[in-house]
Amino acid sequence: MRQRLSSEPDRYRGRRRVPTPPRSRYAAVVTTAFVGAGIVALGAGAMPDAKDVSSSVLDDLKQASATSQDAAARADNADRASRDSRSKNATEPDVWLLPLQGYDFNSPYGVRWGKMHTGVDLVAPEGTPYVSVHDGLVTKAGWYGGYGQAVIVRHADGSEAIYGHSSALSVKEGQQVKAGDQLGLVGYTGHSYGTHLHLEIHVKGQPIDPVPFLQDRGVDIKLQVETIYNEVPAS
Repeated sequence: MRQRLSSEPDRYRGRRRVPTPPRSRYAAVVTTAFVGAGIVALGAGAMPDAKDVSSSVLDDLKQASATSQDAAARADNADRASRDSRSKNATEPDVWLLPLQGYDFNSPYGVRWGKMHTGVDLVAPEGTPYVSVHDGLVTKAGWYGGYGQAVIVRHADGSEAIYGHSSALSVKEGQQVKAGDQLGLVGYTGHSYGTHLHLEIHVKGQPIDPVPFLQDRGVDIKLQVETIYNEVPAS
């Protein structure tokens, strides 16, 4: 190598040379790269390939998932039906009521003066409002022979209630009524011996004694006692 003369300019003066990293640093970098690659390769090898899983195991897992989903759906449907049923019972109870308040129970069902009396008479002042004992459809509202001004309401169970001798009517034929809706006013029209409401109950077109019929539905018409809810909804 030629020795640089002191008179020759130094071409490297003012420049900085980047120090060469020690061999140990190169070794650490290379080693880390190889180790990282090995871990990745090892992790990939540890994960099972879908093709390596038994088809019967996959079928069992699918069946278990379907069964679980089906059971959850059935439970949800049952819970919804239960809630709907409780809601319906709470908002639409089977209500039966007295036809009016403050009356004298007179002339029960049975033979009277040698003739069959097919209802009960509830004596009250003329003009006293009376109401429907149960929900139903008004099939008659007007003059009805010996009943005078009368209202007939057909209930959902097929039974009918006849309200006779009214002085005035508050409903029309074809009208839907609820238990407690006013039907008319007490009077003495038709074949009546005095001011009263004549009440009849017909089942399958035949008159029956209203007293036990209404008692079975929570209404004691003789004692003027009523139980609004035939069945108390479950809480």
